[in-house]
Order: sequence, then C-alpha cells, then structure tokens
Amino acid sequence: MRRPAGIRRKLWVVFVMQLAAISFATVLSVYGAATILEDVLIKQALKEEAAHFWAYRAADPSAQLPNTANMRGYLLPPGGARAALPTALRALAPGYHRLGGSGHEDLVYVTDAAPGQLYLVFKQEQVDRLAFLFGFVPLSVVLLIIYITHYLTYRASRRALSPVIGLASVVRRWDPKHPDLAALEPANLPPNSDGDVEVLARALHGFASRIESFIERERNFTRDASHELRTPLTVVKVAAGVLEEEPALSPFGQRSVHRIRRAARDMEALIESFLILAREDNTGLPEEDFIANEVVRDELERAQDLVIGKPVQLLLEQPQRFALHASPRVFAVLIGNLIRNACLYTERGSVTATIGEGTVRIADTGIGMSAEELARVTQPFFRAGRSRSDGHGVGLTIVRRLADRFGWQVEFESELNAGTAVTVRFPHPQPAEG
Repeated sequence: MRRPAGIRRKLWVVFVMQLAAISFATVLSVYGAATILEDVLIKQALKEEAAHFWAYRAADPSAQLPNTANMRGYLLPPGGARAALPTALRALAPGYHRLGGSGHEDLVYVTDAAPGQLYLVFKQEQVDRLAFLFGFVPLSVVLLIIYITHYLTYRASRRALSPVIGLASVVRRWDPKHPDLAALEPANLPPNSDGDVEVLARALHGFASRIESFIERERNFTRDASHELRTPLTVVKVAAGVLEEEPALSPFGQRSVHRIRRAARDMEALIESFLILAREDNTGLPEEDFIANEVVRDELERAQDLVIGKPVQLLLEQPQRFALHASPRVFAVLIGNLIRNACLYTERGSVTATIGEGTVRIADTGIGMSAEELARVTQPFFRAGRSRSDGHGVGLTIVRRLADRFGWQVEFESELNAGTAVTVRFPHPQPAEG
C-alpha cells in the first residue's frame, strides 16, 4: 500500500498550485488587457479618426489626409484607379484588416463614404512597445515579487511545522514493543517548538506511557493466568479421573464425575482461547508446518466424551489432505471450539468433519438456526433460543475472532431443525507429505 504524502510534500504541492494559479491569473489578466487595448481602444480610435476626417473634409474639401508618425491615410475617389494605392491596400474591403510589416503588423481600417473610400493605416509598433513596457515588464516584476513572497512564506511554514514533523519522525521510528518515551519529553523538543507542539508531545508521551503499562499488564496476566488457571484445572481433571475408577461409585456419582470432567475440559479450552486472544501480539505462538488432518482427528477424539449417552456419531471424512504453516495450537483451539459447539447442539445424528483442499467443514444434524439467529451467531453469549445445552455462548465468537486475527475465512450455513455447517478456509495450503 502506498504511503500517504507527508506534511512537507503536501505543503509544497499547495504552494506550487497556488503559485501556478496566481501566475496564470496574472498573465491572463495582462493578456486580456492588451487584447482590449488593441480591439477596443485602437479600433475605436481609428473609427473616430475616420469620422472626424469625413466631417473635416466636408467642411474643407482641400483638407489633408492624416499623415503622422503612427498613422497614414489614403483616399480613393469614386471611380478612381486603385493603382494609385499601395499594393497591399488595393484588394481590401471595408472593415478592419491586418497587414504584415517589417517586424510588426499594421492595422488598416477601410471605410466608404460619398467622397470616396478612406484607408487608415495604423502602425502598431509603438503600441506594442508601450504594451510591453507598461504591461509585461510590470507583470514580470509582480510575478517575481509573488515568487519571492511565496518562497519566504513556504520557508516560514516549514519552520513552523518542523517540530510537528519531528514528532511524526520520532513516532514513525518507534518500536511498538519498546517505545522510546524519552524522545517525547518536553525537554527534548526542538528549541523553536511552540506551546501547541509541547501540548501534543505531552499527550503523546502520556498515551505511550499508558500503552506501555497496558502491554506490561497484558504480559503479566497471560503469563500468570496460563500457569495459575491450568494448575487447578489439572488437579480437578486428575481427581475426576480417579473418582471415575472408584468401584463403589453410584451411577449418579459417575454421571456427576463425568460432568465434572467435561466441564473441566471445556474450561481448559476456554482458557486456552482467551489467553490467545488476550495477547497483544502472537509472541509465544510459534508457527510450524503441520498436517491439518491429524489435528482435526485429535480434536474429534477429545470430543468423544461430549456425546457419551447421546445417539451421536463423530465422523471424519478426508477426501483431501493438506498442511499449513501456522500455529498448530491456534488451529486446534479453533477446530476444537467448532466441534464442541456442534456436539452441544446435536442430540442425535452425527457431527462430521470434512477436510477439503485448504478447507475444514464441521457439519452437524442438530437443531439448526433461523436466518435471524444465524445473523447473530458470532455475538458474545448468544445461544439459539431452542437450545437446552449447557454451552457458554462464546464458542463461535472465539472462532470468529481467531479467524479474523490470523487471516482465515469462516462461513456459516444453517437450516432450522436440519443442522449447521461451518466452513473454515485457509489461504496458502501446502500439500501433505505421506
């Protein structure tokens, strides 16, 4: 994934775009002013000059044609020979025309009147020179001032943002497991940092300190809970196993011991799942290559006690064999939760584990779920309304959380009074050897 641009780059882009927009607007304005000067003022001046000449000629037939440094007039009497006109003017119709000159263009205005046809030739060289001196030269000066101002503003903005960028660099270099809190202490801030930067640094320092204490408590909890909770559960399991072998134990006592053993096994699985999910990272969960089929078979054997006394078969179908490079402990916890959940909600029929190509499907013939219940199946402590099992309502929640954490895909299917099927898809399965 492409990393978003930093503050410096964004600031530079904003200033460049702003500078380009101002420059474009300035150039466009000057060009528009020059165009207006030519198309409106000069043409209007030629038109008024022609009207003035005709009026002056009507009063004095001997009036001379305009002949100045920038304008020259020619008059073609009615029926006169066009050969008397300069070659470039002979074919021009009434209106405005442009004629190419030596290094410049001339603007020609042709008008008809009763005394003849008047040709006014205006030399734009002087006007172009004035437009350049009073238009583009000031434009260049204005643009230069704008560029210098923007550059100084950009430098000042970078200087103002440099403490924030420095903080971002410190946070970017952090090791999440061992953050360098000393780098965020106000005493270590750059000398030009203002009050807002100091407030931000203090907030980040306090936040990082709390995160570090949270991580330490998480490590202590998972370490202590792993030992302190498993030890009494082991004692309960061993004691229940000894009691179960007692010959004088009554049938009621045997059923009670069996429930104790099953509850202890469920509690052990729940503790294992919760400890995995409680970890801040996956430290302590080494990954290795293992055969998924063997782990599924072991979990089915461990679940045999859950269906004692019920007409339920635990079946394993293996049309495919595959291996995974992952944590076998996490895989076993996930599959075990699915199998136990299926056993708890199935009173007769079967619980079948089917191993496909990179998939494990656990299907039962239990009570099933409606569409509304299926939509809530992964919510904590949710159990189907018709269930009479002694489940805790967290099995499928644990499955969903484990799958999301390790990048596995879980799909749920269920039909009321027909059973439920859960398919887990594992990316990048490997062929199983042997």
